[in-house]
Amino acid sequence: MTNVRAKKNLGQHFLKDQNIAHKIVDSLQADGIHHVLEIGPGMGVLTGFLLQNTNYQTTVVEIDRESVDYLNKHLPALEDRIISKDFLKLNLNEFFQEPFAIIGNFPYNISSQIFFKVLEYRHQVPEVVGMIQKEVAERIATGPGSKTYGILSVLLQAYYDIDYLFTVHENVFIPPPKVKSAVIRLRRNETQKLDCDEKLFFQLVKAGFNQRRKTLRNSLKAFIRDETLKQDLIFSKRPEQLSVNDFERITRLIQDQS
Repeated sequence: MTNVRAKKNLGQHFLKDQNIAHKIVDSLQADGIHHVLEIGPGMGVLTGFLLQNTNYQTTVVEIDRESVDYLNKHLPALEDRIISKDFLKLNLNEFFQEPFAIIGNFPYNISSQIFFKVLEYRHQVPEVVGMIQKEVAERIATGPGSKTYGILSVLLQAYYDIDYLFTVHENVFIPPPKVKSAVIRLRRNETQKLDCDEKLFFQLVKAGFNQRRKTLRNSLKAFIRDETLKQDLIFSKRPEQLSVNDFERITRLIQDQS
């Protein structure tokens, strides 16, 4: 496991425990899905198990040139399915015309950005299994009323059912991270489109949580008429007290006033 040097600027922590790698890949249910995209394979500890599953056509995206060279040498079965680019800058429609699942030991420094990109492609990505910082995993999976509940919680839960699967300790990585990790699974729910203007919904969720210590009466006043703010008690709450349905209702209120 010392063939590729972990690079701090890329947030690399290579998983060395084969049992955990197998458990992560087994967590991907991917019913009826043929295409799987792995983000940040590094030295291919997950990739090897993915390639053993003949139901999957596995593609990997890896920005680190040293890792790409290692994969080409040690996993020839990948053939031409290594995308040597930055995942966050990819137009995924250029690579996938059919639905595809996403899996990976996600780089800690971009894990939230990865999930925002998943949201962009939510109609093509029915399932995600990712290992991320435990703190971020808890934030994504938690419900209203928690201090960790935030923007990603609401936006992802609007379209995905989320399972916090298991915690992973620091000593199974090279180099060990300073925090614990966790594996979560996102599976697309039945909501194809929210019952409101989705673009406005995203704006309101972000505006509310960007001033999370304020009530919505203060953080959303740029969007809503004063009389509506005064009349509806929902605006006396803080954003972490609101469910996805509550944010949908607020979005419809604003749509109706225009």
